[in-house]
Amino acid sequence: MKANDILNKIKNIVGVELSETVELAEITLENGTILVSEEFTKGNAVFIKGEDGEIALPVGEYSLEDGRVLFVVEEGIIDSIRESAETEEKEAEEELSEETVAEESTEETELEEEEKDEMQYVTREEFALALEEIKSMIEKMGDKQKEDMSEQKEEIKEETKEEVNLSEEKTAPVKHNPEAEVDNKINFKIGGSRTTTTMDRVYSKIFNNN
Repeated sequence: MKANDILNKIKNIVGVELSETVELAEITLENGTILVSEEFTKGNAVFIKGEDGEIALPVGEYSLEDGRVLFVVEEGIIDSIRESAETEEKEAEEELSEETVAEESTEETELEEEEKDEMQYVTREEFALALEEIKSMIEKMGDKQKEDMSEQKEEIKEETKEEVNLSEEKTAPVKHNPEAEVDNKINFKIGGSRTTTTMDRVYSKIFNNN
């Protein structure tokens, strides 16, 4: 009996009428044998395609051309189609490799982030070194300020001394010096060898009384 006849009988039993012949899907085994089925999914009928007609596929495991395996636990009925053990192992290895790569990438990313975080923070040694440099700078600035203040004090002292000296010169009292007075008196003396006359006495009174 052909596969189409079997399918038609099955559909008649369940009350389904076929308006036209069903086109069967084909799949090839690893050895070149062609299988046919309405749809290669669990529970559907499956047959071996031959010149004399289709034969129900016996119970067993059948390697397909694409590497999958077709399982039949009841004659002529598909139980399942799975990936082969090698394929599953290969896929598992690929998945594991992808997971490994993803983990390595994640670790590298985390390491880079940690390095960035470390760059944002200084170590104790770096902090201590920076602190010493700051202290040294502050000490130098303090010494420079002290020198500047000392120079300013000296300049202020010198300016103060000059101002005091000028003030003393301006305000120094004038001492009275009797000897410095000009003798405005004119002493009129008459020569001793000459006889004093009346005019001599008059002149003598005039000049000596001023």
